[in-house]
Amino acid sequence: MARAKVVTIPARPEPVTKRKRSSDPRYVEGQRVIVDAMRYLAQSDMKANRPAIELLSEHFRTQFRMSDSPLHVAET
Repeated sequence: MARAKVVTIPARPEPVTKRKRSSDPRYVEGQRVIVDAMRYLAQSDMKANRPAIELLSEHFRTQFRMSDSPLHVAET
């Protein structure tokens, strides 16, 4: 019985190009609204509103990362 050999030649993956992002005024507005809400809660009663401020702060840190910048991404 003859045995067949299977030869695989790996293909080079296509380089991933970064997308250019257009500026989105909703991004900046969303950040401003969250910061204004945190400021309002802190000024009215910081101790009582601490859980709400922490919730907004956590959302701000997880939803608006530095990598989420709406500015154009530089090609490298």
